[in-house]
Amino acid sequence: MFRKTMTVLALGAALAAGAAGVASAQSAAAKAQVDAAKAQGQVGEQADGYLGVVSGGDAALRAAVAEINTGRAAAYRDIAAKTGVTPEAAGQATATQLYARLAPGQYWKPLNGSWSKK
Repeated sequence: MFRKTMTVLALGAALAAGAAGVASAQSAAAKAQVDAAKAQGQVGEQADGYLGVVSGGDAALRAAVAEINTGRAAAYRDIAAKTGVTPEAAGQATATQLYARLAPGQYWKPLNGSWSKK
């Protein structure tokens, strides 16, 4: 179990850095829109490894979040298949890395929790 956890954490770090395909699974327009929304406090990272809308956001922003989350889901399924963990565990391991990269003032939502600023 420890070895699987460490493998997932290593793969999660690679995903968070964009090296394993999460970044390539999104359009540049979606990334730019979500990055701007994160800076404005409209979108945040969640402990499950997915983006969430904190407040506001029009249909285009919600579509950009959905596009990125679809790419993340595929990456988490791939990690799960390679490591023998669940896609949920892969997402949570990646979320740990994503949280570490959040800028001060950006939003984070723990599992079963509410949004808070980092």
